[in-house]
Amino acid sequence: MTRPTCQHDGKCGPMYAMYRGATYLFDPLHHWWESDATQRKVAGMLVLFFLGAMATIEMNRQGLLPSQLAAMTPTSHYMAINLAFTLVLVLEVVSLIFTLPCSISKAVGKQFEILALIMVRSSFKELVNFPEPIRITGQEQALFHIVSDGTAALIIFALLGLYMRIRRDADEENTKGLILFKFVAAKKIVALLLLVAFFGMGALSIWQTLNGHHDFDFFQAFYTILIFSDILLVLIAQRYLPAFNAVFRNSGFALATLLIRLALTAPPYYNAALGIGAALFAVLLAWTYNCFFTPSSRKNS
Repeated sequence: MTRPTCQHDGKCGPMYAMYRGATYLFDPLHHWWESDATQRKVAGMLVLFFLGAMATIEMNRQGLLPSQLAAMTPTSHYMAINLAFTLVLVLEVVSLIFTLPCSISKAVGKQFEILALIMVRSSFKELVNFPEPIRITGQEQALFHIVSDGTAALIIFALLGLYMRIRRDADEENTKGLILFKFVAAKKIVALLLLVAFFGMGALSIWQTLNGHHDFDFFQAFYTILIFSDILLVLIAQRYLPAFNAVFRNSGFALATLLIRLALTAPPYYNAALGIGAALFAVLLAWTYNCFFTPSSRKNS
């Protein structure tokens, strides 16, 4: 006795079971992370962390900490700002991972949000070069870096607003039904693997820091992994969206995210130029695709 339903609808076999399992695991995690209650708790923890960091730094300045803890604690209050923005960045990266299965264009937008935050964080990092109380005498170079990174963050923020206005979820426009389910589920598998890598590398970074090793740059290492994940997502998308215009669009977005990674490792001024260039590229790519390659544009031609 044959079972034609399984053969024709594709809802059987180990691959479909894996897709379904990834969906059942990913969706509750995503819902929990994006819920208002979770976000309020996270925001409260950020406030407490910032105040605690300020108090701990002050205790270190007054010589009230044990010697082992004092050796790991900075003496500049400005470092509390840097630590707080580092945590904000960590949370945004987690949100990026959860955004990956939504659509490639939405994930790219999230990465530009992170880039803008990193540029702002870079501006505040320059404060560690300033004395307390703050003055700019002799710190002109650091001031130029603050202005450069802050201006770049503002321009990227503006371009992100334009990008979010014109972007379209071509993934959902060109796929539907079981094909769309498999496509999204495959991206959820990638996202789950990235979550495991993210928390594993984070634990390694904390362990090395507590043991006095500061040579492991967590963010640069994870952004390098994201480069490979972007290429993997492009290849997965090509399986379900094989048309030339979709392949070019997704590959172009991967190139934009590569420029973001390069901007993160570039020296001052170059990082600003690369970040703005990446945002401009993404905006022009989205505009070109919408004007010439969407179903509505072809109907109007």
